[in-house]
Amino acid sequence: MANSLIKVDEFTISSPVASVILGGGSSGSSLLNASIDSTYDVYMVVVSNASNTVSDEYFYQRVTVSGTPDISANYDLAGKQLNADVTFINQANTNETAVQAYIGMGQDNGETPNLVSYLFNFNNASEYSFATIEVSSMDSSSRFRAIQGGWVHTVAQACDGIQFYSGGSRNLDSGTFTLYGLKK
Repeated sequence: MANSLIKVDEFTISSPVASVILGGGSSGSSLLNASIDSTYDVYMVVVSNASNTVSDEYFYQRVTVSGTPDISANYDLAGKQLNADVTFINQANTNETAVQAYIGMGQDNGETPNLVSYLFNFNNASEYSFATIEVSSMDSSSRFRAIQGGWVHTVAQACDGIQFYSGGSRNLDSGTFTLYGLKK
């Protein structure tokens, strides 16, 4: 049997929100009470056209535990930022309180990041949760930007969801956020 993706949760922003939680049980944004659990070994998140209310802002993600975002300083990220007009930039952050998924989100000239992440070990209480990250968008000067990399949450605990939010305490004002389970 071929692998297939099963939609678990989805939320489309229709009015500004402080954050979006996919999964997270009753704390999830969609009110479907969906959770990342042992139903699937691997989950995939797709974010399309996310934006906030100002230009050139950061786009972040965190795990949730029992529906509550884990804000501990235990997130490590490594990757490459690919730029259409200049050379690549190495990224490496350790002991952060969130994963910086993208820089340059906003409303100018298509600053709407599109993201794909594969989530691993989220339901395993004795392992670290980790994910791949692929993001692409335009910056405020209409230059293509992309990030390819991965991150790990260095706490052995079961995580039931993932939160997305904008930096600078800005609201997210558009985007579709979808969580899939990968069926074997």
